Amino acid sequence: PYRFAGSLEELRAGAKTVGYPCVVKPIMSSSGHGQSVVRSADTIDAAWVEAQEGRRAHDEGDVSRVIVEALAPLDYELTVLTVSSSAGIVTCAPIGQRQESGDYRESWQPASFTQDVLAQAQRIACTAVEGLVAKAKASGEKGWGVFGVELFVLTDGSVLFNEVSPRPHDTGMVTMASQRLSEFALHARAILGLPLTQEHVALSIPDGAVAASHAIVIQGDGEAEFRNVATALSQPGTDLRIFAKPEVHGHRRMAVALAIGTDEADARAKAENVAESLEIDIA
Repeated sequence: PYRFAGSLEELRAGAKTVGYPCVVKPIMSSSGHGQSVVRSADTIDAAWVEAQEGRRAHDEGDVSRVIVEALAPLDYELTVLTVSSSAGIVTCAPIGQRQESGDYRESWQPASFTQDVLAQAQRIACTAVEGLVAKAKASGEKGWGVFGVELFVLTDGSVLFNEVSPRPHDTGMVTMASQRLSEFALHARAILGLPLTQEHVALSIPDGAVAASHAIVIQGDGEAEFRNVATALSQPGTDLRIFAKPEVHGHRRMAVALAIGTDEADARAKAENVAESLEIDIA
C-alpha cells in the first residue's frame, strides 16, 4: 500500500491510510537520502522535512511530492541490470547486494534465488524498462542503454519493484569481474546502436563460481593515496579499480575491489580482503 503526497496534510492523511510503520521518501533520491521509517504519527512531520531536505528533484520548486508506503517485510534485495538496445530488451543475471545506511557496500553475481523469484524479477525489470523506453520513443529518443532495476524480495517470496536508475548501477560494478561485457561496455554499445542479445549479457565465470565487489569508502579531507596494492592483489582471482576521484571531503566511494570465488562467501571474503589490505593516506 502507498500514497503520493504533495503537502504535509496529504502526507498525514496518506500515512493514516497506509498505516504504521511506514516509509516516507522523496519521489527522487539517491542512497537513502531523504528517506525515513516512521513508526508513529508523532514523527510524520519530521519525515516530511527530511524528505524535502534530502530530495534530488529540485526542479519541482520549493516543495517536492513524497511517497508514503507500508513497511515491507524485506528478506533481501536484488539488482537486475536490464539492457535496452536496437535488438530489444535483455536482462543480466540477478545481483545480490548489501547496503549500509542506504548505500551500497557489497554486491555479488549471480545471487542465490529460486526460479520463481527469478521469473518475477525478470518480468518486473522488463516491464519497468519497457515503459521507460516507450516514454523515450514518444519523445523522439531511442531509450537505449543500461537500466539498474532494484527489487525487494519479501519474506513470502514475492518480489516488489523498488526503484530504477537509468544508467549503469553501483551494484553492477561486479560485472567488471563476472561478465565478458561489463555494464559500462554494455551501456556504450547500446547507446551507439549496436544490438545486444542475451548472449552478450551472459556470465563469463565458471559454472558454480560467483563474482563479488566491495566498495572502498574513504573518510577524510584531502587527496587520497593508495599503497600496498601489490599485497592486496596477491590472492588469485582478485582485482581493483581506483576511481578518478583524487579528493575526498567527508566520506566518498573512491574504489572498488573485485574477486571471483568458488561460491558467494568465498568471493565476498576475497573482495573484502583486497579492500582491507590497502593502505590509504589522506593528505
